[in-house]
Amino acid sequence: MEPRDYRIEQSRSITTELPGPKSAELKERCERAVSAAVNPGLPGYVVDADGGIIVDEDGNRWIDFGSGIAVTSVGASHPAVVKAVQDAVSHFTHTCFMVSPYESYVKVAEILNHITPGDFDKKTVLLNSGAEAVENAVKIARAYTKRNGVVVFDNAYHGRTNLTMAMTAKNKPYKTGFGPFASEVYRAPMSYPARDGLSGEEAAQRTIRMMEKEVGAQNLACVVIEPIQGEGGFIVPAEGFLPTIAQWCKDNGVVFVADEVQAGLCRTGKWFSVEWFDVVPDLITTAKGIAGGMPLSAVTGRAEIMDAPVSGGLGGTYGGNPVAASAAVAALGVMRDEKLADRALEIEKIIREVLEPLTDSGRVLEVRGHGAMIALEFVDANGKPDAQLTADVAGACKAKGVQILTCGMDANVIRLLPPLVIGEDTLRDGLQVLAEEIRSRV
Repeated sequence: MEPRDYRIEQSRSITTELPGPKSAELKERCERAVSAAVNPGLPGYVVDADGGIIVDEDGNRWIDFGSGIAVTSVGASHPAVVKAVQDAVSHFTHTCFMVSPYESYVKVAEILNHITPGDFDKKTVLLNSGAEAVENAVKIARAYTKRNGVVVFDNAYHGRTNLTMAMTAKNKPYKTGFGPFASEVYRAPMSYPARDGLSGEEAAQRTIRMMEKEVGAQNLACVVIEPIQGEGGFIVPAEGFLPTIAQWCKDNGVVFVADEVQAGLCRTGKWFSVEWFDVVPDLITTAKGIAGGMPLSAVTGRAEIMDAPVSGGLGGTYGGNPVAASAAVAALGVMRDEKLADRALEIEKIIREVLEPLTDSGRVLEVRGHGAMIALEFVDANGKPDAQLTADVAGACKAKGVQILTCGMDANVIRLLPPLVIGEDTLRDGLQVLAEEIRSRV
């Protein structure tokens, strides 16, 4: 991993009680002003971030293993993105592409059409969030197929809007108290090698039987799947699972949608995680890392499918905002020029070197994932999910200056999503803290 220049010292440093006095004051203000349903995880209010480090109001520094949930892949203040935003905002902040179009929207679409898998004509629509991208992918599939049914999977996470809550598997905190949800959404079993013991083909046939018997191909508009599941636990399906499902979709006129919101854009060591499985989706949704931290998302896919909705049927006031689109052009250029997919593989090699020996404890079920999207699943002495151990480790790491995120249907997975521009020394220091906290408890 080649070193690079950073604005901020790339080391962790906790110099106050947590939260520090300034962050504690902000925490009190937050509790008075912000809905209690919004629950920040870091014990500090951030004022600066660069490379692999985030800094709070009191000067405490954390090693960032979260990247704003896979958003700041190129770093939270990459100079190229900062310049692109500054240049764009100096001209105009907004016009609404549907009313007064501009080049940056078109340029992002051209880049996505080029880098997404598939040797066929493609088109793109730009939106605001991952959930909005997923909703629009379903709309597009329904318009194209003239069918209504949507199949999603166990452990899936697709967003917090009404339709995407129906598509998301986990009840609390994402769905509880928010129903009723959108109809015509059906949940299929997912390949989960660490738990189900099935081959990819066996798991796929189980899924196909469900789709044929419980939904019917003739009623199904699309199958929507995260090639590597995110919030559900960074679950990597067994070899052969995705190709078999994709082929069934092709044979039955069902649109195959890859939700790449968390796993896409160099995060797993390829432009898109679906490339690890030799599958070419009909539609791909992207968001998170696409614009270096600015809010932007997209649906990209086969031109004939993307053109199926009526004229004016896609869009939105802020979708493809010119400042966010300019940031995306810059961020995607950084990913290409700095070879961040290759860097993600270097990050994976270091993570596995440090953490895979922990599986010998019997309490780390496995270290799984690709690139800079790696997870550790924790179990108790009886092999059952251990949410308490997971929470204890994550909390201890934060107290020592390492930002850690958790996930999983059973809240027993630690996920690692470092910025792809993190330095090796910083990465190794954070991993050593994590490894030590695990060893002290197992």
